[in-house]
Amino acid sequence: MFEAHFQTFDEPEHGVALSARLAAFREELARRTLNGFIVPRADQQQNEYVPPSEERLAWLTGFTGSAGLAVVLAHQAAVFVDGRYTLQAAKQVDGEAWTIESLVEPPPERWLEQHLKPGDRLGFDPWLHTSSAVERMQAACAKAGAELIAIDGNPVDAVWTERPAPPLGQVSVHGVEFSGESEAAKLDRIRSELDRLKADALVLSDSHAVAWTFNIRGADVAHTPLPLSYALVPTQGRPTIFIDARKLSNSARDHLEQTAQVAEPSALAPALQALAASGGAIALDSATAADALTRLITEAGGKPLRGADPVALLKAVKNVTEIEGTRTAHRRDAVALARFLAFIDREAPKGTLTEIDAVEALESFRRDTGALKDVSFPTISGTGPNGAIVHYRVTRASNRRIHPGDLLLIDSGAQYQDGTTDVTRTIAIGEPSDEMRDRFTRVLRGHIAIARAVFPDGATGAQLDTLARQFLWQAGIDFDHGTGHGVGSYLSVHEGPARISKLGTTPLKRGMILSNEPGYYKTDGFGIRIENLELVVEATIDGAEKPMNAFETLTLAPIDRRLIDLELISAKELAWLNDYHARVRREVRPHLDGPTQLWLDEATAPLER
Repeated sequence: MFEAHFQTFDEPEHGVALSARLAAFREELARRTLNGFIVPRADQQQNEYVPPSEERLAWLTGFTGSAGLAVVLAHQAAVFVDGRYTLQAAKQVDGEAWTIESLVEPPPERWLEQHLKPGDRLGFDPWLHTSSAVERMQAACAKAGAELIAIDGNPVDAVWTERPAPPLGQVSVHGVEFSGESEAAKLDRIRSELDRLKADALVLSDSHAVAWTFNIRGADVAHTPLPLSYALVPTQGRPTIFIDARKLSNSARDHLEQTAQVAEPSALAPALQALAASGGAIALDSATAADALTRLITEAGGKPLRGADPVALLKAVKNVTEIEGTRTAHRRDAVALARFLAFIDREAPKGTLTEIDAVEALESFRRDTGALKDVSFPTISGTGPNGAIVHYRVTRASNRRIHPGDLLLIDSGAQYQDGTTDVTRTIAIGEPSDEMRDRFTRVLRGHIAIARAVFPDGATGAQLDTLARQFLWQAGIDFDHGTGHGVGSYLSVHEGPARISKLGTTPLKRGMILSNEPGYYKTDGFGIRIENLELVVEATIDGAEKPMNAFETLTLAPIDRRLIDLELISAKELAWLNDYHARVRREVRPHLDGPTQLWLDEATAPLER
């Protein structure tokens, strides 16, 4: 009845083929007189989603998560992942060939210090690591008496004989009716930032920044309308965009040439060298700029200024047009979500649906809107123990039937031209246990604490993160991921620099959109997560002595009332939930058919203690 167009359920490769690849890779390292090599999950611009041609880590190890790193030595090999992927890596990676280590604490550098020998030559591809990452690896090598060596030509590519070709997705113009600001106006704001930085030019190494600045979108990677590209913005004169001309229609080229020169990617290095040769100070994004760019500038006599990309913050603060667009996108998405949740409530208790069925149904309801461009990430559909895998990706091999008594965790999002969505709901199939209700209610209370938060202008995500965890901590439990991430406007669903986490040091500004997604995961048991997107807005408080901010909830979807323990929840929290459900009913109900309206009425009915 349903089908998915935007994601597959194929099982990643594993087993003998991967062992053979590791052996061939070690032979290639020996041929190059290297004792080891670092293989990150990265492309040249540190994108979250990378094209198939850049999936070196997955090809070599079998690990398909969005963050990770491998180190291959002559007699040892390790895959480093963070807490989101510990369970996934254990299932995907051959434990006889690789050990699985922490990507965060302790970091990979500690492992290098312990396993490298004096005189070892450890190679890396300078186009796939930032300069700060290289400096950390350099220090680790120095402690071990080893040498870190930048390599021209990635040795993985030398043995990856069937490596896909780089993508050539067509570029589209993202008109001012969606972007809300012309390219010229954006360039003026960027140049003001360059004056502040005392820079002669800025390298836009993040394709999201290029797309935002020049009001274009593309189709080079899955789930994000990204045109892989670079740009060089000088303080004087026209900027240059470096992009494969085969991606440009005549109209796209005409659009770009109104404000910029257009050149092939191969022209980036000579352009940087020419600018650096005069001693220019060139700003680089420390989070996405490849170490190779820093080396090009330095070797040509220029001064690299590494720091935060000023475009990242400009892009994160949405203008009035983008905010109205995302509100419209969420209302549209809410209709699809209501139809989906009603379908699950009707069909899942029969015991015939699977995790894949849920993914396909949700995407189909979104396609019925007539506006869906893509899903914003592969839908996480996990029931029972699969729900406890934070970034679970269902495959035909792992696909589990949804049984009465299970929880179904479904985390999904959509890309519409006017906005990007991301929402998670945890659904009770049949009668939930007391433990499920307790954990769900604690997660919900944390979610509500963020949604109701009022905070001074300049507060950071790190200052709010504890609010989401407090009720879990009271029971001696926690979740091993951040509480929230930034979200783009028809761009990346995971957008910096702001986030709600203990690492979130960027002040939250009005116009930013962030997720609010606390959770709880019982290994081999069940998973719970509740996620809405929130817009930072001005808070009006009588007698306030400083500017204050709050959140406006954008997501409109029922939260499962059957999972709430009314003995745990406070009167104010219950009032928030009832008000939220009244708003969902008010804004979504008119767009539903009769049976779904009746379902929504019941799903959003007021709760009383």
